[in-house]
Amino acid sequence: MTAVAKFRSFDLAAQLLMVNQFGINLGFYMLMPYLAGYLAGPLGLAAWAVGLVLGVRNFSQQGMFLLGGTLADRLGYKPLIVAGCLLRTGGFTLLIFATSLPGLLIASAATGFAGALFNPAVRAYLAADTGERRVEAFAVFNIFYQAGILAGPLVGLALMTLDFRVTAGAAATVFAMLTVAQLCALPTRRAEIAPEQTSVLEDWRTVVSNRRFVAFAAAMIGSYVLSFQIYLALPLQADYVAGAHSQVVTSAVFVLSGVVAVAGQLRITMWLRAHWGSGRGLVVGMVLLTVSFLPLVLVPGPRRFGTVAAIAALLAAAALLAVGTAAVFPFEMDTVVSLANGRLIATHYGFYNTVVGVGILIGNLATGAVVGAAHSAGADWAVWAGLTGIGAIAALALHGLDRSAPAQVTASESVDP
Repeated sequence: MTAVAKFRSFDLAAQLLMVNQFGINLGFYMLMPYLAGYLAGPLGLAAWAVGLVLGVRNFSQQGMFLLGGTLADRLGYKPLIVAGCLLRTGGFTLLIFATSLPGLLIASAATGFAGALFNPAVRAYLAADTGERRVEAFAVFNIFYQAGILAGPLVGLALMTLDFRVTAGAAATVFAMLTVAQLCALPTRRAEIAPEQTSVLEDWRTVVSNRRFVAFAAAMIGSYVLSFQIYLALPLQADYVAGAHSQVVTSAVFVLSGVVAVAGQLRITMWLRAHWGSGRGLVVGMVLLTVSFLPLVLVPGPRRFGTVAAIAALLAAAALLAVGTAAVFPFEMDTVVSLANGRLIATHYGFYNTVVGVGILIGNLATGAVVGAAHSAGADWAVWAGLTGIGAIAALALHGLDRSAPAQVTASESVDP
């Protein structure tokens, strides 16, 4: 079945959420890759101020996911999705006019908190709406997700030839359209409410006391640290091996990654589920992420085999990383729902995103430090060997969790592709 046919097989609510995610990533990525340059260039902010603005955006999203998920479970998924899109519309609109640091910080915080509102709600709504087909649904969802990441920077680059404010206005328009679409067309679907009324702290205690879920979230930090290197270590490697042509190579890395994910997502998901099921399929996906850095262990730079071989190794790593990320995502989302036992799903997603967000922050700081030290010491292979080691540990942890799982077949695993 083609991606289009698979998309059409879902109901209107699921289709709208998938298209909505494409729009979210389109609007976000047409603007955010160029924000730092705008702040440091035309606005003339100091480097520390640029870092502060970007840091506030990241913290207001990653640090508030748990709150956003909790509100979604209590108020319903649709209100949080609409509120998040509306808030990001306001944040991007403010970026058109803000020139002072306080105004920029407010806009940055608004755009970040918007993501904390709609991300857990979207995933919980899609899981609840598609039921036994949620693995398939998240596979198609990831196609739209990756397509937005692929298209956003290209659209933003074209608009940036006019002006950053034009780009910000276009991004705000995208989110305004999404707000109206979700408000008018998305059916209302409230979260499952427990028979007894519980407090927010009790809900959080329920999530934290779910030991298997917390262990799963901790194990998945490795997956996110590896996947995020498409934004950190691989572009740094492009600078190292390609020199003056680094922007072209970096663009090739992102385009290749996006094309692999969009074109291969359904085939990867259906093959893994047919042969391995959700639990073991997730482990296999983690193994794929782990081995994606082996080409760079073998060819860590241009000194050994030349520039062409170093660029080829980088592109091979990017392609394998894209395959691994595509393999992991649907089963990862399915596992969160399974471990939540159908209760407080958005809150579980919020806590999960917070945990992996902290892991990404620590992982990026460590990776950045190791990259610099490895280049100085002439041991470039050590960066990629270290990332491979992180992936191996995560794969073993996921394998252990899968083996210790109760012997049962989940509904999502019993459905034919």
